[in-house]
Amino acid sequence: MSIKTPAAALCADILAREVDFFSIGTNDLTQYTLAVDRENEEVTALYDPYHPAVLRLIYTTVEAAHKFNKWVGLCGELGGEVTAAALLVGLGLDEISMSPIFIPQAKEAIFHLSYEEARKLALKALELPSGQAVRKLLCRN
Repeated sequence: MSIKTPAAALCADILAREVDFFSIGTNDLTQYTLAVDRENEEVTALYDPYHPAVLRLIYTTVEAAHKFNKWVGLCGELGGEVTAAALLVGLGLDEISMSPIFIPQAKEAIFHLSYEEARKLALKALELPSGQAVRKLLCRN
């Protein structure tokens, strides 16, 4: 099942009983969560996949799916951002879809981190007040 709306993410615990896996579409999930049309030049600056609301919905989906032993993948532009690699691993995703050109950089970004370190980083990011604060946290690590 594709998780692209806040409603689907918030009901992931119910939906997980009926499906084999989840694929989180971060482009749509971000747009619908923040009520920002990513193609509208007047508001596109407000589109932020690092926003804690988006990250919390990803986390909620992963936790619900894993409770029912279901696999969770992520697709969308966020998956290809090397800065987000450790964060996404820490959120518990089973697979991250990205363009092959980004794979070596993403592997390097997470190679020196244990899962526990990535998890702590992700949980800290979930408590931050803005996407900008999340980016700042990720740049320090």
